Amino acid sequence: MDRRISGSTQLLGLIGDPVAHSLSPAMHNAALAAMGEDYCYVPFPVAAERLAVAVAGLAAIGVRGFNVTIPHKQAILPLLSQVEARAAAVGAVNTVYALPEGGWGGTNTDIDGFVQPLLGLEKGIPTLILGSGGAARAAIQGCLELGLGPVRVAGRSPEKLRALQQTWPQVETLSWAELDRHLAETRLLVNTTPVGMHKPGSLAELSPLSWEQLRLLPAGATVYDLVYVPDPTPLLRMAAELGHTPIGGLEMLIHQGAKALSLWLGGKPVPVEVMRQAARQQLAQIGDPNS
Repeated sequence: MDRRISGSTQLLGLIGDPVAHSLSPAMHNAALAAMGEDYCYVPFPVAAERLAVAVAGLAAIGVRGFNVTIPHKQAILPLLSQVEARAAAVGAVNTVYALPEGGWGGTNTDIDGFVQPLLGLEKGIPTLILGSGGAARAAIQGCLELGLGPVRVAGRSPEKLRALQQTWPQVETLSWAELDRHLAETRLLVNTTPVGMHKPGSLAELSPLSWEQLRLLPAGATVYDLVYVPDPTPLLRMAAELGHTPIGGLEMLIHQGAKALSLWLGGKPVPVEVMRQAARQQLAQIGDPNS
């Protein structure tokens, strides 16, 4: 569809550093075109030391909303007039919207994106999350909202694990050396670490767990890798070969974007399949990393 910028075109966007690799502009602009909305979604590279002035500038020029990526998901919190409870619990905002009375509101649609591929799972299944960073926090919140559990988190940073347990006392934290003894009962395994991500100089051919560890999972377990480049990741290739159900991280990206776009457009349904096709097409062109 031929899209033209008019005098009434409204702006949406993405702030982060870097943003050149992001799939979000392709996804959102494809959806906006399909919907016939007079909006344009633009990536804005914003260095950490320029965050406050950038957020004020976006308000000054009438931007309707924007996504937030690394390194600003936590740093933006003090700049917002309103933060939704689940975003406050996670300690990160990835979606910002203009408030009617002025100022910005913030939420976390990473949680919505994370849970979407898991909606068919039965409640109360033992879950193990690998990693203790920001992505793990969204995953924990999502798992608890779905009623999964017990939820366990394995990580390498005792400090981060303690922080997770302070936020969610019902979650059991494990050192990396302790995770093997819980694999036999784990029916949902979630990788939130970057191991397996395809980036220059990365450990792209590695998996956070070995073949021998994955064999300890019960038959038909679900293995969810938030990494989406390559697709499938080494972890998901091994999981599929062992008969487990693999889920790639691209679905999380697509659905968090769809939730954000619907929010900015007043709750309108958005064409998720259009966003999926645009994301896959962009991935095929750039062949590289996460947004």
